[in-house]
Amino acid sequence: MALFTIHIISKCFHSLCARRKMADAVMGAPQSAGLEPLPGEACAGGRCEESSPSGETKSQNFTEPAKTYKVSCDRRNVTGTELFTVQLLNASQDLMELLNANSTECSLVLFYTTWCQFSASLAPHFNALPRVFPSMHFLALDASQHSSLSTRFGTVAVPNILLFQGAKPMARFNQTDRTLETLSSFITNQTGFEASPDQTVRDEDRVGPLLSVPVKSIDWLFVFSVLFISGFTLYAILCSDSIRWLVPGPDHEHQD
Repeated sequence: MALFTIHIISKCFHSLCARRKMADAVMGAPQSAGLEPLPGEACAGGRCEESSPSGETKSQNFTEPAKTYKVSCDRRNVTGTELFTVQLLNASQDLMELLNANSTECSLVLFYTTWCQFSASLAPHFNALPRVFPSMHFLALDASQHSSLSTRFGTVAVPNILLFQGAKPMARFNQTDRTLETLSSFITNQTGFEASPDQTVRDEDRVGPLLSVPVKSIDWLFVFSVLFISGFTLYAILCSDSIRWLVPGPDHEHQD
């Protein structure tokens, strides 16, 4: 009887083991213990992605937003251009005609005077800009010959630098340190154009087109002002007696 009981127990044990193996084969290997992802997230390779209701996944890796620039300029077509230089406007040329109103290309315009020492100091650095930024236009005009433009754009002091997109002024250079480096930084910050590696002022930049030495000339307006003030002062001195009679004085009573 005891042997029969042991035999029954042994058969039951083997039957349970066989069923357990069959269940493991059907269900596969057991999942490893760990933190389950939150609903709506799928984790893979240590990075979690959030799934939208439509089934799309959005990565939670934060990236720095792209920098936006104030002026969106198109690059100048330089095909076949070998010499990049500043274009000087004479008294008969109109800036608005040279700046295409329908264009999205950018131009840097310098208002200067030939007798100004500050304009002469800036000249070599401005002459080098077309070589550093060949994708832009660079123009310069004498403010004394284009007084209407100076009034229109508020360039009461020289040198004055304006950035145009087409025929529309977009930005003004306001730094007191006017060097090739500061001008290049201004253009890059406004337009996003990268400067060429060669950012040095060469010897030919000191020759032209803009002169680096102020031109000594007679300021006829100043001469006329001095002559007018001197003439009026002399006339007032010579006619002082007549002027004295024109000024009424207090009446004095005379005693007998």
